[in-house]
Amino acid sequence: MGTSIGPRLNLRQTPSLALTPELRQAIRILQMPATELIQHVEQELELNPLLERADPPAGSLEAPSAPADRSAQQSEDGGFAERWSGTGEDDDAPGRDIPSRGLSLREHLASQIATDLLDPRDRVIALALLESLDEAGYVTADINDLAERLGAPVGRIERLLPRLQQLDPPGVFARSLAECLGAQLTDRGLLDESMQRLLAHLDLLAGSDFERLADRVGVEGPALKRLLSTLRRLDPKPGLAFDQATPETVVPDVLMQPRPGGGWAIELNPETLPKLIVNRRYHAELVRTARGTEALSYVSERLASAKWLVRALDQRARTILKVASEIVRRQDGFFVHGVERLKPLVLRDVAATVKLHESTVSRATSNKFMATPRGTFELRYFFATALPSGADGDAIAAEAVKRRIRELIDHEDPKATLSDDRLVEMLREGGVEIARRTVAKYRESLRIPSSVERRRRKAFER
Repeated sequence: MGTSIGPRLNLRQTPSLALTPELRQAIRILQMPATELIQHVEQELELNPLLERADPPAGSLEAPSAPADRSAQQSEDGGFAERWSGTGEDDDAPGRDIPSRGLSLREHLASQIATDLLDPRDRVIALALLESLDEAGYVTADINDLAERLGAPVGRIERLLPRLQQLDPPGVFARSLAECLGAQLTDRGLLDESMQRLLAHLDLLAGSDFERLADRVGVEGPALKRLLSTLRRLDPKPGLAFDQATPETVVPDVLMQPRPGGGWAIELNPETLPKLIVNRRYHAELVRTARGTEALSYVSERLASAKWLVRALDQRARTILKVASEIVRRQDGFFVHGVERLKPLVLRDVAATVKLHESTVSRATSNKFMATPRGTFELRYFFATALPSGADGDAIAAEAVKRRIRELIDHEDPKATLSDDRLVEMLREGGVEIARRTVAKYRESLRIPSSVERRRRKAFER
């Protein structure tokens, strides 16, 4: 008997998760920073007549802080920083990143800190230093005071600063003009002994005392001119190349303080916690006076929307508090003893304990801040290195970015190898904001040659 061949209809069940509009709203609300959440709630109060505040509105969250005073720096260098006549001809030199459109200096540096510093202790110190930068990119914090607040050895901060000064743009995180220019010269491989002596006597250059300057540096007139020509191509204020938005005071989402009998008291900041209720009485009035199906449908839709928003706000508050409490429990050593007792921590550790998905923990810690006795920190800085993704706010592990770089290079056209700049563009198109310097560092760690060298090798192999 022959086998019949023909079309057949098979039914197969496969599990899938459909994101309802309400679930999408809950995810978006969890992801919002405090200031954005307040704005969103204000809009909903205007649009939905069934929503009202449970208590009077909190005070304004947007209290701008004035830029730090650089007068001490200017006087130290004899006013030289203010009289700088450099033209910045080398802005497009290899290794220099052009700032992303609309990106602030702090945002640009924060993304590099998150990927370049693997040790969470270094990242916490770097975050504190980052918050102290003035608009030109100089550190304004007193290192000894910072060390005392963080419980970190001064030596550790001193060793970290040269690494931070090599982030893009080179020269940020400097404490003096000489340190800023020295970092840029180091980046370009030009910091020789003569240049070091020149940087040590910027006061003579500021006073145009070229005869004494030549004597102190130990070079003749033509050689001194060459050194000065190199110096003038540097940028004495590297931070000014970025958007100079008025800095805002960080308002913490979580407040933490020691309990009298030991341990920590952790609570949500009422200023960042909108309290809304659904006005049931007004809803009943609208239903009673509604005329027609369309009016009743509108009232029903507004009620459902109000309920979901109240529920989403409550869930957001519970999630952030739960995650923050677990972070404090695991990092108790840091809060008691200082940065040397900070433990490595990854999202899945907290997620498993609080019984949430890793992506939920990521959203609950991104752009959420906690005020502690050691300062105010973004919650995500207590975790292992990660890159923020512009697509949905989830964290992308640095190792995943390295794998993506290798994949892109493995599939490149041998006749058109991908430069580091092109790799940056492709990664950003995929939602990963990353600096060119970081891409180059990752490529080198993977032992992948430059695009020029790869093109030569592939041409030879053909």
